[in-house]
Amino acid sequence: QVQLVESGGGLVQAGGSLRLSCAASGRTFSNYAMGWIRQAPGKEREFVAAINYSGGTTYYADSVKGRFTISRDNGKSTMYLQMNSLKPEDTAVYYCAASNWRVVVTTSDLHYWGQGTQVTVSS
Repeated sequence: QVQLVESGGGLVQAGGSLRLSCAASGRTFSNYAMGWIRQAPGKEREFVAAINYSGGTTYYADSVKGRFTISRDNGKSTMYLQMNSLKPEDTAVYYCAASNWRVVVTTSDLHYWGQGTQVTVSS
């Protein structure tokens, strides 16, 4: 059974940085793509970033491109999201998600979800 545990959320001022981590267990981490999704209050879930199984290919939403960096350490079965130049509109619950495929193209390619970690950016 795939388990995903996020950490690293919190409260930060606009312009600040946070790094989220997602520890995965239950299967061979390096075989599968991963991603981050977020959901703000009253809004639909939004794709943030994804990374293929090897870490060689990444994808970003236009809203975070140039500010966020997704990465993974297959030796530690952990994925990261480095968030810089944070804006109040980045405030949301951030979910780690895992795919059954080696590449993620859309949110529907993500099959397992963590519990989420709250990120709040104050103005």
